[in-house]
Amino acid sequence: MCGICGVIGFPKSPSGNQPQAQVEAMLQALHHRGPNAMGAAEAAGAILGATRLAVRGINDPNQPSVDPTTGVIVVCNGEIDNHRELRQWLEDRGRPVPKGSDVEVLPGLYLELGEAFVDRLIGAFALSVWDPRHQRLVLARDRAGERPLFFTTGFGGLVFASEIAALQAADVGPLTFSELALRGYLQFGNFVAPTSPFREVEKMAPGELLVFEAGAIRRRRYWRWPILTQPKQTPSLDAFDQVFREAVRRQTDVDVDFAVFLSGGLDSSLVAAVARSLHPTQPLRGYTVRFREESFDEGEFATAVARRLGLEMESVWVGPEDIPVELPALVRRVGEPLADPAWLPAALLSRAAAQNYRMTLVGEGADELFGGYPTYLGVGVAQRFSQLPQWFRNLSRRGISMLPPSDKKITVSYLLKRFVAGADLDGMVRHQLWNSNVAPEILHRLGVEPADFPISVPASPVLLDRVQQWDLEVPLAEGLLTKADRASMSSALELRAPFLDLGVLEFAATLPPEARVRGFTTKVFLKRYAQRYLPNEIVHRRKRGLSVPLSRWLRGPLRDWAAAQLASPGLREIGLRPTVAAELLRDHVARRADHARALWTLIVLGLWLDWAADLRQPGQPSPRGS
Repeated sequence: MCGICGVIGFPKSPSGNQPQAQVEAMLQALHHRGPNAMGAAEAAGAILGATRLAVRGINDPNQPSVDPTTGVIVVCNGEIDNHRELRQWLEDRGRPVPKGSDVEVLPGLYLELGEAFVDRLIGAFALSVWDPRHQRLVLARDRAGERPLFFTTGFGGLVFASEIAALQAADVGPLTFSELALRGYLQFGNFVAPTSPFREVEKMAPGELLVFEAGAIRRRRYWRWPILTQPKQTPSLDAFDQVFREAVRRQTDVDVDFAVFLSGGLDSSLVAAVARSLHPTQPLRGYTVRFREESFDEGEFATAVARRLGLEMESVWVGPEDIPVELPALVRRVGEPLADPAWLPAALLSRAAAQNYRMTLVGEGADELFGGYPTYLGVGVAQRFSQLPQWFRNLSRRGISMLPPSDKKITVSYLLKRFVAGADLDGMVRHQLWNSNVAPEILHRLGVEPADFPISVPASPVLLDRVQQWDLEVPLAEGLLTKADRASMSSALELRAPFLDLGVLEFAATLPPEARVRGFTTKVFLKRYAQRYLPNEIVHRRKRGLSVPLSRWLRGPLRDWAAAQLASPGLREIGLRPTVAAELLRDHVARRADHARALWTLIVLGLWLDWAADLRQPGQPSPRGS
């Protein structure tokens, strides 16, 4: 894992900074992503830089990687998991690869295949290639979107970096808020590529390739998950065992010790079990988040799994007192808001693990690929509910709306309220509503029109296929993986997700719907497979996920702090109604409603606006009209 950046075409800096100084400033801003080494290389119109977190080839030359014959420069944030096969392929073609890390295969691969080189890569990466022969820049992001990449253009040039805060450090010019993107953030808690909080900054999409040449940009998706087009087949447990073990083997083929983030749920436990099977004698340690609130704490389950697998265990306790201290620093460090409350616990967990490790395995992606979310049950239930008599549906809604809010984790009342809120809507619209942070009616009260994002998932007769595709490309790529990257890299810790290996992605695309969701059972096939490695009490334990006792904290120890954040001048300046935000908090505290997700989304936005206040153009008090 690393941080990468570059200045192409030497665009004029508003303050007159030279490109070398811009790159140096970005490298300093990205130091937390790669504290082991820092370097830059220049060639005919471009300077590329990288900070390195050494996981493979730790004693070998650092980035950038430069081809000595052509001057082609490559910087890469991430890991190329099939680098051994690619190295052999290049050497068989008469192109020896210098000794070094996995990134050393990239210049030769580009020289052999051109833009098509990205099709051959397996791993988690965001990379840049500068070809001085053609004055051509190539940017690419991995298929699932595990690694970030942002860029901005102007004055005939382009500047890119792993984080928005690094672009700001490069003095790329005044930045203006994007109304469309901020509306989308309020609705879903993240920013969907190509948008970012700023109009001048764009984000690369998962599986996207961009070419900047002769002052023009050309971009295309080189890969999308093929669940909508892949023929379905009866899955084989033995075949998947080979695929998944190979994924874990590739990702643990590193030169440093690694750990496992362990919740005691199915996904992380399965990753840990397979890693233990592949490395039976290697000392392994698990890290888990603990809460004092019983319904949120999964420590006993994680400890039981660790004991069964022979893992050492370390617990990281998180309480409400951590949030006012840690959250503002997280927002400032990465330069963008993220409305996932698990961001902070994940950051504290990463900080603890980073004291002894540079890499940990995680279970991200299994729910989206194998059908693990409760909303997937709702796909079929909602269709049947819509066929019931109108009087019965209305009566059900009234009865469910009267259920009192609960401070417990993912209660039945919470799920039922979410369900009836969108049960009569079109399938994809309903699913997006179920995934929203701030409901449309609350957005209207705040003075915001809901974002009218087009549904980017192609038509398909199988609704489950469509919602899983959307979940992979939006909530996972732009939300959960963004959280994981920003949380872990704040402490220079690399997270690897075996479920997002290319082989696993392609296998999951062949699963028929009944192998994913059947009746009221989710992850049908994955649970059958997991029984090879785990006991039934773990395999069939009720899904929880990493959730935070936010509802209770906002009613108690964080109430005054939340009120202060909701009074942020920044929220008022972008057109939100502060009196409504205060009303939401009062209703939440009085248990008239559960507004925890909406309140948290506004709080994080306010903290970010405080950081971004100095980045606006003079005379731009509001993003309206952007």
